[in-house]
Amino acid sequence: LTRLLITNRENLRMARNLIGYGVFAAFFYTYVYPSIIVASAAVSALYYGLGGWEFLSVFRKTIKRDLKAAKALIQFKFLLNKNVKHNRTINRIFDDVMRRHPRKVAVQWEDVSWSFHDLYEYSNAVGNYFHKQGFKHGDVVAIFADNRPEYIALWLGLAKIGVTAALINYNLRKDALAHCINISLCKGVVYVGHLGDALGEVHSELKTDLKYYVMCGDEGKNALHESINIDPVFKTESRLQPPEPANASYFDKLMFIYTSGTTGLPKAAVISHSRFYYMCTMSNLLVGYNSNDNVYCSLPLYHSNGGIVGLGQMLCHGIGFTIRSKFSASRFWTDCKRYNCTVILYIGEICRYLLAQPVKVSDRDHNVRIASGNGLRPEIWTQFVERFNIGRVAEFYGATEGNANLMNTENVTGSCGFISVIAPTIYPVTLLKVDEDQELVRDKNGLCIKCKPGEYGMLVGKIIKQSLTQRFDGYADKEASKKKVAYDVLQKGDSVFMTGDVLTMDKYGNMYFKDRTGDTFRWKGENVSTAECEAELGKVLGNQHTVAVYGVTIPGTDGKAGMAAVLDVDDTVDLEQLYDGVVRAFATYARPLFVRKVKHMEITGTHKIKKVALRKEGYNVNEISDPLFFLDAAQKKYVTLDGALYAKILDGGVRV
Repeated sequence: LTRLLITNRENLRMARNLIGYGVFAAFFYTYVYPSIIVASAAVSALYYGLGGWEFLSVFRKTIKRDLKAAKALIQFKFLLNKNVKHNRTINRIFDDVMRRHPRKVAVQWEDVSWSFHDLYEYSNAVGNYFHKQGFKHGDVVAIFADNRPEYIALWLGLAKIGVTAALINYNLRKDALAHCINISLCKGVVYVGHLGDALGEVHSELKTDLKYYVMCGDEGKNALHESINIDPVFKTESRLQPPEPANASYFDKLMFIYTSGTTGLPKAAVISHSRFYYMCTMSNLLVGYNSNDNVYCSLPLYHSNGGIVGLGQMLCHGIGFTIRSKFSASRFWTDCKRYNCTVILYIGEICRYLLAQPVKVSDRDHNVRIASGNGLRPEIWTQFVERFNIGRVAEFYGATEGNANLMNTENVTGSCGFISVIAPTIYPVTLLKVDEDQELVRDKNGLCIKCKPGEYGMLVGKIIKQSLTQRFDGYADKEASKKKVAYDVLQKGDSVFMTGDVLTMDKYGNMYFKDRTGDTFRWKGENVSTAECEAELGKVLGNQHTVAVYGVTIPGTDGKAGMAAVLDVDDTVDLEQLYDGVVRAFATYARPLFVRKVKHMEITGTHKIKKVALRKEGYNVNEISDPLFFLDAAQKKYVTLDGALYAKILDGGVRV
């Protein structure tokens, strides 16, 4: 009986175990095993599809960078939602910043120092004055002035009453100046006295009902006779908060910033309150500013680098801002020391000018820890960093009006930013193949082709209308906006903003700037439209000669200098007349440095001048038999470009 009982217990235990094993086996093979097979297949597909061990290497090297960028994006989204919920316009954001530290220095300029409370009161005075002048929500006022604290108070005060500021490049003259004022549809122009002559030259081309306001009375001897002097406004007008429009919105137009785009005269890019905040805040988060920083800006405030990315640090984040009216290479580092600046804003030309200065103790005797800007070329990057003891370079790429902005957050030499290789769809910016004429290449299905690492292509950003970061607000001119958009790009029905710039990317997603495409080149930190130059040269030459303008490279410089090929079959072009006309009609950066007289020009079937061969030949006297000339600023004329002068230009012996 005992043996029987023991045997039955063992049988029961065995039966129980068998049942348990059976249930587990059934569960494993029904649910777990297939999942493992699927997961293994997915991992294998991902592994091989993304490049095997190569992908794992890229992942390991870029994951920390990508997570930092993702964190900044999440922080921005949180701030964005707060602004949208409470309708916090830039002027309201500034008022909140002022309340947190009213006595902190906000703006320094020469011997002038304004606290946040000072700027608050001066901007209120401006707002109250222009409100009494009859300006209202949605109106536009053009500002034609150089860097000074009043410049900031002007557009901030206008923003408080809902008026949009059109920031006019103070280098513009003649047709370009009149064009920029007219396309803004402004009702008033504020200018500094010494620019009165330039405004007077185009006075007859502007609307007859425009109101003119002049400031800085000590420079006002050239003011237009009908101008109202607003210098007393800053002292006598009410400094209480001006009446804000009831329907003021975070998505209102804050300002127009002018960009050459790719063709024609300058275009007024729309900068809303939301876009201004996006540009300066993402820069703030990615660069890593802190509350004790002080930004040194010798760049013009009418451009986005100085006027948004830089100035926005003060207005929206309470960081000190030091400005100069004009860049000075000899005083740059002593200024940084004097004003205790910790961040400098630059463009590539500034870096070259600084390196061209004699070595001095002040080169390293400063507290600058970060250089933020664009255009620092790889060939001088290391030299610049080491000579001036710069801890970090935050090079960025961005179009004022565009949605394809990048930033180098990891100090990668030569890079202007990055996109994630791990998760490229999070920020839909990419490079697309272009042909020799810099037109987008399409496959047999009519779709564009993405570039592989190491290939050159045009940078584009996918347009997502619902996204505040990926939308394209365009220009004041709707037709100009359409020319910057391509459709059916990577799939039918999509659209992208075309930057017009050629870049390349390495396997880690780091981007490197190569060149501008289309009919625009960059010189002295400014975009130059070839179509605009051709039109002006045509007027100078009496519209009797066909003209082609294009950019050419000069060793040791950034960007491209202007060159004009003039069809002169009968040798009738008067070089003295050409020089005089160029000096009168062109901003200094837009003047063609080289002129080539040609007997024949190739024209396309659509009557466009073929410039590819002209660009390749440049101004090489050893390959060109046509007469070549160089704009000699010292002699104030176009001189013959011979072999000796050509050699001096290549060796850097001629200042350009």
